[in-house]
Amino acid sequence: MTPWELNKSAVAKTIPSMRYVSGDIGEWRSATESKLAELLGMDTFTKVSPELEIEFDKITDERREIRFTFKSEEDYRVPCHLCIPLGAEKPLPVVICLQGHSTGMHISLGNPKYPGDAQTISGGDRDFCVRVVKEGWCALAVEQRNFGECGGTEKGPDCLMGSLTSIIRGRTTIGERVWDVMRAIDVLEESFADIVDSSDIVCMGNSGGGTSTFYIGCLDKRIKCTMPSCAFCSYDDSIIAMRHCSCNYIPGARRYFDMGDLAGLIAPRGFIVVAGREDSIFPFKGVATQFCIASDLYNRQGASDKLALVVGNGGHRFYADDAWKVYREMYKL
Repeated sequence: MTPWELNKSAVAKTIPSMRYVSGDIGEWRSATESKLAELLGMDTFTKVSPELEIEFDKITDERREIRFTFKSEEDYRVPCHLCIPLGAEKPLPVVICLQGHSTGMHISLGNPKYPGDAQTISGGDRDFCVRVVKEGWCALAVEQRNFGECGGTEKGPDCLMGSLTSIIRGRTTIGERVWDVMRAIDVLEESFADIVDSSDIVCMGNSGGGTSTFYIGCLDKRIKCTMPSCAFCSYDDSIIAMRHCSCNYIPGARRYFDMGDLAGLIAPRGFIVVAGREDSIFPFKGVATQFCIASDLYNRQGASDKLALVVGNGGHRFYADDAWKVYREMYKL
């Protein structure tokens, strides 16, 4: 066996030690949330004053758009765009939109900047903010670390060195991205309360953005509904089975839980899993096994009506029409 084969074989024989079996589910939730936060390195972050800076506030034919940056931790600023439907009564629900591995959050905004961007947008419903505004809600695009303006290039993300140095520091890229979004929610609550309803927050993203979305939903109870696309899958069938970007890995995670187990932390809040039946990166087999685990945990917490699986007839992309239909049915909108 190669070292990779050895590790895959060992993992396949391992039952996660923190998988819920019986007992007080509240105690299980508390212990599991603490372990996840520990593995992500959430204790390495310190809140600072956001020092909000609004760079522009403009109105187009489609929306009002506010570009701002804020400090999420000392020496680090996060760029964001808040998109607001024109003429809508405020405050409005807000959807946090997290782009996957691409040239940056301008894809979510529907604004191609580099060669290939237009195809990325049109080929998979990836202009999340555009659709959210059409649905009548506010959309917040957040640039994720190592993407776009936050360490990426016009060729795409540059995660390797950022992720490896993060690990040696005792944290993870996923933890950093979760932290930035948590602090972005703070900014919405503190500075945009007249525009957004902070009691009605959805978080969504595709691929790498879906991965961040999932873990944010696990750790931040302010998220009313978590909607990851092409990201929720068994570790064994996805990031362990094939080469993935370094930003996907959480040291030691598979010893304790899989993604289906962690979904129990999102309950009883909304959780809509979006998957592509032909997705070769996050295979549907692994999606189905983890969704079964999630279903059991939602049932045990009396929240089966707040869990749904949306399966698109295609590959690794978002399925906007299908996903938003299910969201509106779940919340009777």
